[in-house]
Amino acid sequence: MSIRMLRTLIAVEEQKTFSAAAEAVHVTHAAVSQQMRALEDEWQIALFDRSKRTPELTPVGRAIVAKAREVVRAYDNIVPSVVDSDTLEGDIALGAVPTTLTGLVPLAVSRLKSAFPKLHVQVHPGLTTPLISRIERGTLDAAIVARPPVLPPDFDYRHIADEPLQLLAAKGTTCDDPLELLASRPFIRFNRDAVVGQMIESWLQRKGIRVQESMELDGLEAISSMVFANLGVSIVPASCVPSQNPLAVERFSLGPDAPMRHLGLIYRRDSLRLNMLQEIESVLLDSAAIGKLDPNSLGAT
Repeated sequence: MSIRMLRTLIAVEEQKTFSAAAEAVHVTHAAVSQQMRALEDEWQIALFDRSKRTPELTPVGRAIVAKAREVVRAYDNIVPSVVDSDTLEGDIALGAVPTTLTGLVPLAVSRLKSAFPKLHVQVHPGLTTPLISRIERGTLDAAIVARPPVLPPDFDYRHIADEPLQLLAAKGTTCDDPLELLASRPFIRFNRDAVVGQMIESWLQRKGIRVQESMELDGLEAISSMVFANLGVSIVPASCVPSQNPLAVERFSLGPDAPMRHLGLIYRRDSLRLNMLQEIESVLLDSAAIGKLDPNSLGAT
């Protein structure tokens, strides 16, 4: 058995087929098959049910994959777990919800790399639930997410910023009543697969507001562009670090009971990269406090 074989086994579980796993770990289909046979021969267990056209992991195989993730994660963190925080280096895979990619993330990563030039941060965009699943699978070290209603066991969530939800309308909109605008204008919905999209839907239902839904989009930039083009109104979070050149649209408060998106850093409690994750948390907090993406706030190059 080798770490390479365990990585291949994990890839098979994630990619569902030997062919896709081969592409993911950059080997041939035959090499994947040989490695899996070697593991089965060494352990004297059946990892796969080969009676089906596409081999599937057996219950024992799935249990082995879970343990393999722990072994690979520990192996990858041997050095980071003992490196002093003053000399952070190496790679870290950081997930982030899309709404943070034009403000908070570039500001934080810039300041982080300025302080630790040997640290390489890989940024992976995604929605909160899939990002948490990737942390569970070991393909991400941590993620910047909207706080989910229920935190997974064995995870730590570190609060970074609160972002109140606000109404966007086209520039020049004379009405400033968000309830009237929502009732009378086409509604550009934030993706309901996102935590914030679910918050918006819950708020609309509590208020008894029936919207004229026209489209459902993922990104803040796409939604803002549609509003800018006067194609409707939308509800989005007010970013703790806005992009440098936000589109010229009207922004209206939803009132004193406006929903609040809680943004934070989430990671496994048993991560061996706690020094690094604590440093990332500190930089994220500083960046949210700065609240502005401009040349003066970026790290030195």
